[in-house]
Amino acid sequence: MKKLSLLALVAAAFMVSCQGAAGDKSATTGEQEVAAQSGVTYTVDSTSTLTWKGYHKGGFEPRFGTLLATGTVSVDNDVITGGSFVIDMNSITTDEAAVDVKTSGGKTAADLDGHLKSADFFETEKYPTAKFEITSVAPFDAAKDKSVLEGATNIISGNLTIKDKTVNVTFPAKVSISNSGLDVVSNFTINRQDWGLVYGTEGDAKDWMISPEVDIAFDIKAKK
Repeated sequence: MKKLSLLALVAAAFMVSCQGAAGDKSATTGEQEVAAQSGVTYTVDSTSTLTWKGYHKGGFEPRFGTLLATGTVSVDNDVITGGSFVIDMNSITTDEAAVDVKTSGGKTAADLDGHLKSADFFETEKYPTAKFEITSVAPFDAAKDKSVLEGATNIISGNLTIKDKTVNVTFPAKVSISNSGLDVVSNFTINRQDWGLVYGTEGDAKDWMISPEVDIAFDIKAKK
């Protein structure tokens, strides 16, 4: 009976840990060579959106909010050749709808903002920005590539630097290019632990209660 109970507990924990994240699971490798930008340069517009969503273990009580970013994207013959983006980590804002003070012990969205900016996570006083630099852009192949995005057109890879760690991330995206502007949409999931983002020390129970998966969704609009 004890063995059966233990197996049931392990199975339940596994099922719970797999719930939550809704974005395309990104592939990661070590830092890669950044693609040289050539062609026409588009500048990221202020109407662009960058959102994040984190979860407690099992997908419970998700926390979500926004970040601000600036940058440029280069296009040659209707193909993205490169791009560089700077993310203002001090702009991280938790949506008030994501935190219920009745169940959070009185903690508010603003309290979570401060927690995320502290040395517990992003340490924004020391690392005020994160960076994403495109390393390659390839066509989306529906025969082998899968995506939560309807009409995905490309697979984008880039070096994502958070604090002092750089990891290359690959994810599907939907790219639309016109004479006047460019739109890049994506929704993917990263593992925060790949960047050493843990709460407390390794194996700390506080960190175990937080899912390592974080959804990143963006709608980058850029103009010439």
